Amino acid sequence: MEWDLGLEGLGVLAAMSIGFGVLAALLVGGGAAYRLTGAATTTVACFVVGLLVSEGMFGWATEEDLQPNVDGLSRDEVLLSSVITTAVVVLVMRRMRRRAGAGPRHAARPTRAG
Repeated sequence: MEWDLGLEGLGVLAAMSIGFGVLAALLVGGGAAYRLTGAATTTVACFVVGLLVSEGMFGWATEEDLQPNVDGLSRDEVLLSSVITTAVVVLVMRRMRRRAGAGPRHAARPTRAG
């Protein structure tokens, strides 16, 4: 297997990962610190998964097999994996926030007896 992503491919992958991190920050909810944590977690996860998908799973492919982009990044596969990774991170972070006691705003409120 030949790892030929190069600096341009790494740059594109980093930009895509940051974009999905920003999207996750919008979807996670909570305070600024929690959103920043969600953005950072998603960015790193998308970058790592993108490397594994592009180079680990499709690094063997030649130009005739996959028609990769000029930068050597298998963009379609990386985009799909990033969407899935972002969804998983957002769902896990929302569940963790609910379990920590910062549930949704419309949580059960005490009723007045009267």
